[in-house]
Order: sequence, then C-alpha cells, then structure tokens
Amino acid sequence: MDMEALMAQAAELQNKVAAAQEKLAQTTVKGIAENGACIVDMTGKYDLLNITINPSVLSAGADAVASIVMAAIQDAKSKADVLIDKVMGEATAGVPMPQ
Repeated sequence: MDMEALMAQAAELQNKVAAAQEKLAQTTVKGIAENGACIVDMTGKYDLLNITINPSVLSAGADAVASIVMAAIQDAKSKADVLIDKVMGEATAGVPMPQ
C-alpha cells in the first residue's frame, strides 16, 4: 500500500470518527433508578444534561438520595457505553488497520 492511499484512509477514518463523536454528543440516554425515583439524562459523551428526583425520595435522607442518584448515573453510563461501542464500531467498520 502506498503512502498516499494510507493517508487517504487515515483522513477517511478521522472524518468518520469526528462524525461519530458529534452523533454521540447529540444522542441522549436515560438512566433510571428505583423504578423512576431518579432519572438522569446523559449524552453519549457522558455529559449530564438533567437529573429528575421524585420528591417522595427526599424524605428518605441525604444518603438514600445520593445512593439513588448514583444508581441512576451508573445506569446512564452503562447505556452510554453500549451506545459508544455501537456508534464507534459503525464508524470504524470496514477500515483496514495497518499491520
């Protein structure tokens, strides 16, 4: 493979990855804990957009609220991880890697 073809492939991959990152920034996942007691909206780039806490949870105390919020964030992160794997896999599919 000549250097020009390799540079063209690298540029194509860079464009696809940039487009995939933009898609991740525009895509939202929801993390849910305790049957909806806390809902977290997060982008595919792990940016937190919103946290909604059911007011009935607040009477459980600060530690319980913190635990529920953390569970919702972890759920959102897990969903974002799956999304990232899918989107980035699609972006790099079929691009031969140099050996």
